[in-house]
Formats: sequence, structure tokens, C-alpha cells
Amino acid sequence: MEILEVLKNEIVGFFSVQGLIDLINSGNYSALATWDGLTTALAPLVPFIVVIEMVMALLRHRLRFTEYKISFFTYVFNRIIGRFISIGVMGFCIGFFQPLAIFKTSVTWYWFIYGYIVWEFSHFIYHYLAHKVRLFWCLHSTHHAQEQMNIAVTYNHFFLEAPYADFIRTSVCMLLGVSPPMLFMIMFVDGTWGGFIHVGENFMKDARFGFLGNLILTPSHHRVHHARNPLYMDTNFCNLLNIWDRVFKTYQPEIPKMQIEYGITREIKAGNFFDVYFGEIYFLVKDVIAAPGLKNKLLYVIMPPGWHHSGEHKTAGVMRKAYLKDNSK
Repeated sequence: MEILEVLKNEIVGFFSVQGLIDLINSGNYSALATWDGLTTALAPLVPFIVVIEMVMALLRHRLRFTEYKISFFTYVFNRIIGRFISIGVMGFCIGFFQPLAIFKTSVTWYWFIYGYIVWEFSHFIYHYLAHKVRLFWCLHSTHHAQEQMNIAVTYNHFFLEAPYADFIRTSVCMLLGVSPPMLFMIMFVDGTWGGFIHVGENFMKDARFGFLGNLILTPSHHRVHHARNPLYMDTNFCNLLNIWDRVFKTYQPEIPKMQIEYGITREIKAGNFFDVYFGEIYFLVKDVIAAPGLKNKLLYVIMPPGWHHSGEHKTAGVMRKAYLKDNSK
């Protein structure tokens, strides 16, 4: 019976419905006019889209449970790890960096816009480094390893990636004056949208969103980000506002005639949890051990994935330039 109770709690926790259940039982729907009430009501959105996406795939005879297997194992594994490791990164960053802020902001609509632009900048920094520094790529690659796109991919993360991401994003936001209450509001919006943009073709075939796609990052843009096509790799690092991708020339719309190939460039057993979760760490350690000299060993850690001490680099930048050169003729 205890096992069933634990299972029930895990299911309720996954769908984030306990707060909504409590709200319904209270009968006090005026809470929906508050930020806490609104976030409570919207929290189950992404988990339920996972279920809807699976049902739609089943009705179209396209459901393959193997596409969701790794996401499930990763979610469970991270939950178990989380029980024993508590990293108060955000609390540390707020306490340490907020007093150093260049100025203070308040919770108003115009400061919310400012805060969101700053948040996207901090997210861009974290995400860009996660693709350009191999050590950080080892933390991020779990999210890119799946060879199909569905909303369950949003749960595919190495457990140390969140502390790394939150350290950068929270530090930047605090230093640039975003108040903690505003930061938490932005994180909720960003997290909800960040889950939604992983919807796959079974849920939404054309995800470009017409004119709106010129202003924000859509599921179409994020499908491009998850692609291993040379033209698409290391693009669309933002999450909702595409302003910083345009500023730093990493913006790439989806080309309808180009079939997206999901996954990472090395040969991988996408259905093997250990390869998806630990594979990039294994190959980094292998390269560091084999590298000649201390300098090359260090460079393997800090240079982009695909860097090689011989000069025969296969980084995303090299592959993209080669593709553009070949297709410009």
C-alpha cells in the first residue's frame, strides 16, 4: 500500500495538479485573479500536453513508446537524485549578487518587459555556452540526444544542468536589477513556453505560427535548434523572444523543403539511457586521457564539441561553413 501511495504522489506531482485540486475543492476561484492562483491553474498544462500528444499519435497509428522511454527514465532518475542533492544555486545568487545590482526595479508591466529581455539575454548566454564549451555540452547533450521531437523531451536534462543554468541566469538578472519576485514570474512564463515549444509533429505539424514567428521563438524554431543538419546546428538559442538570436546572428528559420534530422552528430544509441545520459561525459574523458600534453587536455574541456588537437575540427561552426560553401555553388 505504501508503494501505491508513493506512485500516486509521483503521478500527482508530475501533473502538478494538487494545487489545482485544492483550488477546486476550496470553491474560491477569486484566487485565479492572483499570480499564485494563475500559475497554479496553468502548471499542469505541459504534462497534459504530453498525454494529449501521445493520444493523438496513437489515433494516427504513429505512437512509439520508445520515443518517450528515455524521457520517462530521465525524469525518474532526476527525481531520485534530487532527493539526495539539494543545491541552493538561486538562493545563493540572489543573496550574493542582488546587493551588487547596478539599479533596482519594481514589479510593474514595463519593468516586466525589461526583465524578460534581460532574462532572455541570460538564457542566451547559458544556452550558447552549453553548445560551445564541451564540458557544458556534456550537461546539455542529454536534452539533444533524442532522434525525434515530442514535448516529453522537455524533461530530458542531466541533473547538473539546472544548477549551471540557474547560476548564470540568476546572476545576470540580479546584477542587472531584476527583482526576485519578477524573476520568479518570468521563470514561470519561460518554463511553460519552454515546455510547449517541444511539441512534435504528432501534435502540431506546421509550427511556424505565421507572422507571429517573426517576433517570437516558435516550436518550428526550436525544432531547428534540435536538428543535426549542418545548416541548423547551434542556432535559435533564445526561448521566447528571438531578439538576441537576431543580434548575435544565430537566428535560423525552418526551411520547409529541408527534412529535419534530430539528435546529435555522433553515433548514439538513442534508446539507451546510459548512452543518452552519460555518453558525452564518457567520450570527453576518453579524449582528455588520449590527448597529448596538459594544454590539449584542457582545450578538450573548454573548446567546442568536435574540436580536435590535430586541427581536423568537426565543430558545428566548421560543418555549417562547409555546408554553406558547398551549397553556394
